[in-house]
Order: sequence, then structure tokens, then C-alpha cells
Amino acid sequence: MARVLLLPGLASDEALWRDQVRALREHGHEPVVGTAHMRARTLPEMADLLLTEHPGPLVLAGTSMGGMLALEVFRRAPARVAALALLGCSPRPETPEVRSLREQAIALFEAGRMEEVLRANVAFVFHSRHQEDPRLVADYLEMVGRAGARALITQNRAIMARPDNRPLLSRIACPVLIACGDADVLTPPACSLEMADAIAHARFALLPQCGHLLTWECPQEVNALLLQWLEGVQPAAGQAAQQGSLASITPPPRHTAPS
Repeated sequence: MARVLLLPGLASDEALWRDQVRALREHGHEPVVGTAHMRARTLPEMADLLLTEHPGPLVLAGTSMGGMLALEVFRRAPARVAALALLGCSPRPETPEVRSLREQAIALFEAGRMEEVLRANVAFVFHSRHQEDPRLVADYLEMVGRAGARALITQNRAIMARPDNRPLLSRIACPVLIACGDADVLTPPACSLEMADAIAHARFALLPQCGHLLTWECPQEVNALLLQWLEGVQPAAGQAAQQGSLASITPPPRHTAPS
């Protein structure tokens, strides 16, 4: 069984992985939700913190900004990464258009208008079928509210400064899962397909009627994908993580898109 480091997205916490934590534990894995994104200012600083605090080989599952952080960890210490799951993630650098939108949002956060921005953001993070779900919307607003305006500002700036990770992709040889929602407008499916095409052995899944928060919108599907992905990580990965040595890895088959 594996020790799995779950990396939340922007201004998110362990709540984003609540269903996955439960499922992984039930199947004998050891999920640990990372917090480096809340304690450092840039992606390189977050990655260094993660590498220092979690010795040995790393089994990383990141969603959105968490996936970008996972790629930054690989950039800095590729031999330490035993497996990668990249959910709702993009390998591309920031575009001028999105950078402008983030700058506008940061100005509103600094002006004390965080809730206004978050409520407008509901239309971007959820599929239309979930935007009227009072529980999911309330959970989203509460979770990001716990992070606060300062974390939103810091993490948006960290994302804006991210490098182009596409040159890294062909070097990834560990078991890789790539998944996204078919209606994700923040990290569109084209971003995930680009990663899947560049990593010859990656498994790819496109989740139907799903937006950006796939761990909440399609929890059972994500759980199944993660458990299947972890079948490619031999038990030695979990044991070596405790001992600080590298794990043996079984590469998964070529990626496929489920119906």
C-alpha cells in the first residue's frame, strides 16, 4: 500500500479531498493532505517545503494548483517522484488574458470584496448541474473563506509566475494519471490531453458533466481512478517512503479515455 500526498488547489484545504481520503484509507493506503501551499509564497518555495518535510519517494496527487505544484516538485527532484496524478491541471504558463483577470481579482481581494469574487467564481468552478447545489456551493465558499483574502492573493500570484511545464512532460517515467472534467473552463480538457499525449504511458480520463472541482463533483469516479492508478505503484513505495529510499515502480499501460 502507498503513502499518498494529496495536494489541494488554490485556497483549498483537506475538505477538497474528503471523499478520496476516506476511499484511500478504506483500501489500505495512507493519504496525507499537503499544506505547503498555505505556508510558502511561490511554487518553488512550496515544492522545497514539501520535499524537506516528506523524505523519500513521493506519490503525488494534485488538483488544479496542486497539480502545478506536483509538476514543480518533479522539476526540482525528478528522482523523488514515484507516481503522479494530475487532476484538472494545466502544464502551460499563464496567458496575458488570464493574468489580467487574476490581477483584477487580486485588486478586489485587497479591497475587501472577496465574497463578491467567490460567488461569481461559482459559475467557473462547477458544472452547470452543480451550480445550484446549495451544499456544494456552501462548501466551496466556506473552504475558500477559511483560506482568506491573503492566501488568495499570494496563491494567485504564485500561479501567475509558474513556468511552462510542457518541456518536462516527456521526461516523466513514473505511473501517471491525468483526469479532468469535460466542462472544465478553468483548465480545459485540451490542457489535460496535451499532457496525456506528451507522456506516452499516462492514463487519461475525461469525466462527463463535470467542471473544475472534480473531486467534489465526481467523487466516486475520481476515487476509482486513483485506486486504479495506485495499482501501478508497488507496496515498496509506501515502505520506502518511511525509510527514505527509492521505490520500485511498475509502469501502467497506455492512456485511455473511458466512455
